[in-house]
Amino acid sequence: MPKGTFLNLPDDKKQTLIQAIKLEFSRVPLYKASITNIITSANIPRGSFYQYFEDKEDAFFFLLNEHVKENKDKFISILRENNGDLFDTMIEFYRLILTEGEENPHFLKNIFLNMTYKIESTYASSFIELDKDGNFTEAIGSFINTAHLNISNDKDLTYIMQIIIAVTLRNFVEKFAHDLSIDEAVNHYLNEIKLLKNGLER
Repeated sequence: MPKGTFLNLPDDKKQTLIQAIKLEFSRVPLYKASITNIITSANIPRGSFYQYFEDKEDAFFFLLNEHVKENKDKFISILRENNGDLFDTMIEFYRLILTEGEENPHFLKNIFLNMTYKIESTYASSFIELDKDGNFTEAIGSFINTAHLNISNDKDLTYIMQIIIAVTLRNFVEKFAHDLSIDEAVNHYLNEIKLLKNGLER
């Protein structure tokens, strides 16, 4: 997490630094990123960077968490618009992320083609939050219409979401690994979601 000195920066200086961080992590993935490039772009001394963040990983996850917060709000909004229909929501959300990502496709590409467990867990929190017992939090779970889902308890809903998230993240990876168009990627995703929705056994 960023330090208090970063959070207390004037908005213009904060935005300049955020843009410099975004530029670097759009250029290369986390493991190749350079703090030198960030401070040069932001026009700040190296020492100032360490007053704001612990290291480049701290800066990366700040940026990723901001992205995830925006995603979470959009996911809940789409879920409500679809009256809690989980499958329709996932398809719409998947397309939205790819469409909005066209503004800066390299950032998403660097995320999904260099996925680690920590990055995956952080990104997955766009559409899943678990409480201490491993069940959905009210923040998202309360908006899902479970009437048409083949589940008997909250734990089943968690399992379903984990399966859907695994499929979703794999489709993001496939989109960027094979340079698919948005329509191609959505069609692939749509087919897989339909299989999950209809069941895999006759």
